[in-house]
Amino acid sequence: MAFTIKEIATALGAQAFGAVDLSVARVSEPAEAGADDIALALNPKFADGLTQGGARAAILWDGADWQGFGLEAAITVPRARYAMSGLTQMFDLGVGTQPGIHPSAIIDPTAEIGENVSIGAFTVIEARAKIGDNAVIGPQCYIGVDVTLGARATLRDHVSLLARVTIGDDFWCQSGARIGGDGFSFVTPEKSHVESTRETLGKSVTADTQHWARIHSLGSVSIGDNVEIGVNSTVDRGTIRDTRIGNGVKLDNLVQVGHNVVIGNDCLLCAQVGVAGSTQIGNNVVLGGQTGVADNLVIGDNVVTGGATTVLSNVPSGRAMLGSPAMKMETQIEAYKGLRRLPRLVKEVAALKKAISNLSPND
Repeated sequence: MAFTIKEIATALGAQAFGAVDLSVARVSEPAEAGADDIALALNPKFADGLTQGGARAAILWDGADWQGFGLEAAITVPRARYAMSGLTQMFDLGVGTQPGIHPSAIIDPTAEIGENVSIGAFTVIEARAKIGDNAVIGPQCYIGVDVTLGARATLRDHVSLLARVTIGDDFWCQSGARIGGDGFSFVTPEKSHVESTRETLGKSVTADTQHWARIHSLGSVSIGDNVEIGVNSTVDRGTIRDTRIGNGVKLDNLVQVGHNVVIGNDCLLCAQVGVAGSTQIGNNVVLGGQTGVADNLVIGDNVVTGGATTVLSNVPSGRAMLGSPAMKMETQIEAYKGLRRLPRLVKEVAALKKAISNLSPND
């Protein structure tokens, strides 16, 4: 796979300089680049590597003096990280998925398979499932009854889409994800000690010998267009209605979305985020890694949480949160600064106490 500097610049909507017909086959870090590579130096702090490697061309920050680095050609971009999106898409070699349907795949005769679909070894597709055009389904996947999977979907290996899950176009799902498992919902015949604990905020925890009865999940999961789900993440089906994930949402690895959760459009949920049942999340929300969100909450649009934040109450739109329990990020940072000052404050108080005790009555 090779592209000219001109082709790359056109794809990125960027400006090219020098020998624009020069071809490159790979993207490399500056110090490791060879003559057939394009070096990636999107920040001046990586400039020294350009003189250490053997690249003839590079992608550089806006306004860079490309000729000063002895390059034959260069592309400059105004927004480096955004350029990475288009560049990596061009040079992505994929995972070697073979076209067509593997003979070991088991496909129910009532399933509807679109045009140009690739289905890997030992995959099972159940009754009345609908697979959109140009979908790529990896080996050992499971597509349950009445599942709808949109066009251009990519499922890596060992992905499970359980009964009646509905997914839009351009879905991207990493290995081991499970979509549409039962919600974690149980109840006791009489009020349980968990309910009383919650009602009294822990003032009353009574003995309890009752057994838990399952509340079955009658809903499923509805997912919009252009959604990506990471390795070993899970989305539980709803109790009565569907759990819903909007368009453009990205879930990192090991994310858990509980039953009845509603997530708006263009949200990012980073690694090990857990969202408990029946919580509503607005649009363009970013939950940092290991953020935990309690059940039945409402999180507004454009909320951002830092890593390991514990959200125990509603969060209004446009707020940055941090800490456990979550506070405004600026408040949490000031509180942390105060905590770090405590040892010095203790020493100062002890010194002051000693000084006062040494004063004579006449002082």
